[in-house]
Amino acid sequence: MATNAIDQTRRMLSLVTYLRERPGARVEDVARAFGITTDELISDLHVLPMCGTSFRGGDLLDIDTDGERIWWHNADAVGSSTGEPLRLAADEATALLVAARAVATLPGLRESDREALQRATAKIEAAAGESAGASSRLSVTFESEGGVFADVDRAIAERRRLWIRYYSPTRDELTEREIDPIRLFAVGHTYVEAWCRQSEAHRTFRLDRVAEIRLLDEPSDPPPVELRDLSEGLVQPSAEDPQVVIEVGPGGRWVAEYYPHDSAEELPEGGLRITLRAPDPASLRRLALRLGRDGRIVSPADLAGSARDAARAALAAYGD
Repeated sequence: MATNAIDQTRRMLSLVTYLRERPGARVEDVARAFGITTDELISDLHVLPMCGTSFRGGDLLDIDTDGERIWWHNADAVGSSTGEPLRLAADEATALLVAARAVATLPGLRESDREALQRATAKIEAAAGESAGASSRLSVTFESEGGVFADVDRAIAERRRLWIRYYSPTRDELTEREIDPIRLFAVGHTYVEAWCRQSEAHRTFRLDRVAEIRLLDEPSDPPPVELRDLSEGLVQPSAEDPQVVIEVGPGGRWVAEYYPHDSAEELPEGGLRITLRAPDPASLRRLALRLGRDGRIVSPADLAGSARDAARAALAAYGD
C-alpha cells in the first residue's frame, strides 16, 4: 500500500532515534529494519537535513549518505544532554502556553493531570520571560465536546452505562443508544470505544457527534472484546474491502496524503487518479462533496451516481 505523509512523518521521527544510536549504519540494514525500500529510505534522508530543533532552522540535522552508509555529523550537538536549555522564540512560547492553558480548562481532565500541567505551564512562563506576556492576552475554549468527554470519562471510572443521542453522517440521522464505554482515545478527533447495546456489537463513537448524553444507574458490563490497534491510525482498510477510484485536480492532491491508498497515478494538469479501499464506500460521498470541483468519484458507478445526486441536492438547497 502506498505511504502517505503521516506514515512518512512517523517513520522519520523513529529514524532520528535509530540513527543516533547507530553511527555509520548501513543503508540496507536501516531499510530492512523499517520495512521500506532503499529508495524510500534515501528519500527520507533527503528530507531530514531540513529538520531541526526549531521550525525556523536553528540546529538542523547534518545527515548524509554515500549510498552505502549513513552519517550523522552533529548528533551530539543537536538535542544534546549537556544541560543547554531549550530555546523558544516568542511566538513558539505563546502558542505552547495558550494550548497548555486551554487543555487545563477541560472539564474531563483528572485533577492530578491538571495540577501537573499547571506546574509545567509555570515553568514555561518562567523560562519564556517577557515572551509569556502575549499569551496571557489570548485564550482558547472548548465547547460541547468537553462536557461529553467529562461524562464518558466519569462513566468509565465508575463503570456505568451511558445513554446517548448520536448523529450518523452516513445515514444523516440521530439515533438513541445505550452503550457500555470501554476507553477514550484520540486520533485526529476524540472517540469512545464501547459496546453498543442496540447493535450488540463493538462500536466506536466520535464525541463531537454526540448530541446528548446521560449517565445511567445500570452498571457497565461490556463483554470481553479485542481492542483496536490504533498504531496505524483509526481506519485501516483490508484487501477484502471494495475498491474505489477517485480523480482529483491539483487542489485535491491532499487526499493522497490523508487516506491510505493502493496507488496514486499522476494525471495531466497536476491531478491524481487515486485507488483506495473502504469498508463503507458510501462514507466517501462526503469526501466527494468536500472536494467539489477539485475531484470526483470514478468508480464504482453506483457510488459515483449517488455522489452526483448528493451534490445536486446540496446545490438545490442553496438555491431554495
